[in-house]
Amino acid sequence: MLHFTREEFDSRKNRLLAEMAERKLDAMLLFAQESMYWLTGYDTFGFCFFQCLAVKADGEMRLLTRSADLRQARHTSVLETVTVWRDRGQADPTIDLRDMLDEMGLLGARIGVEWATHGLTAANGRLLEARLGSFASLKEASDLVPALRVIKSPAEIDYVREAARLADDAFDEMLPLVKSGADEAELLYALQGSILRAGGDYPGNSFILGSGEDALLCRYKSGRRKLDAQDQLTVEWAGVKAQYHAAVMRTVVVGQPTPRHLELHAAAREALAAVEEAMRPGRTFGEVFDAHAGVMEAHDLVRHRLGACGYSLGARYAPSWMEPQMFYSGNADPIQPAMTLFAHMIIMDSDSGTAMTLGRTYLTTDGAPDPLSRLTLDLPVAD
Repeated sequence: MLHFTREEFDSRKNRLLAEMAERKLDAMLLFAQESMYWLTGYDTFGFCFFQCLAVKADGEMRLLTRSADLRQARHTSVLETVTVWRDRGQADPTIDLRDMLDEMGLLGARIGVEWATHGLTAANGRLLEARLGSFASLKEASDLVPALRVIKSPAEIDYVREAARLADDAFDEMLPLVKSGADEAELLYALQGSILRAGGDYPGNSFILGSGEDALLCRYKSGRRKLDAQDQLTVEWAGVKAQYHAAVMRTVVVGQPTPRHLELHAAAREALAAVEEAMRPGRTFGEVFDAHAGVMEAHDLVRHRLGACGYSLGARYAPSWMEPQMFYSGNADPIQPAMTLFAHMIIMDSDSGTAMTLGRTYLTTDGAPDPLSRLTLDLPVAD
């Protein structure tokens, strides 16, 4: 059940070990599920419980997890050593982790830790510090693996391209259903069902689909309504293949677009073009955001835009398909070739109740970025 070759996993581990050597780390404790997946293929949602992948500077890897994920690790990864901590009253798996690290000869070692991840709760983090604080020297290293993961290999890019195709096909399946009286539940079913039926995966976060006033929301919420004869529908969804995401965002107008819809769509399209021009090697994530913000300011839309306009994405797990690298003001992260980046132009005019969004995923190159979606950037209008 490996999605990549052994050679690819070896290459990733070598990159990790080289960066660990650069930072003078004797080991890394990985808690982010996407880090474990990237490094070994280990594929699970079991990170909602305590688990840790320890990687030594000599290349040795050991996973500590629960019994429920023992077979999962053996079936989906290249890992050879899996240690199980036992569910019981007052269980403290950080004691098991300390014992495992002791067996690995890491007493007194300099160990990097992925603190900034949903795979390590604050409560477990406090236990970790209590049990390992005197055992080893713990160093913040949350950025290490994400910085390696942001550059995608050819095999990863193939999965992202397939995810983008699934996303486009899903929209093509949903769009004919958008009309007066249509139930949001049926539209969401068409989007997600299309991707799963074609062999895709569940997304790292719920699809966003809202109409009327809910079209101005940027998050999923429960509850469904039926579309009016004059309406607006905002949709943010992603194709997913082997956990790799390609996101897309659109606002569809039902009935006749208002002048404000047309005005905001024109601004969103202009801003997206500016972002594409800035999304090149030699520029930064912050400069990409500045390109977006400049267009919004020129159209007097500063009050209606967001404080970020996109992010890196790839293989991700709940609760979000977003990677840490984001387009926001002052972000000095460099744009490099072989990144997969989602740019979203989101304009929510609460004064007039008008929503407008436009977004798609790109593959960065040595020059202009390559849009991975074939969908038109024209304003979608349904009868």
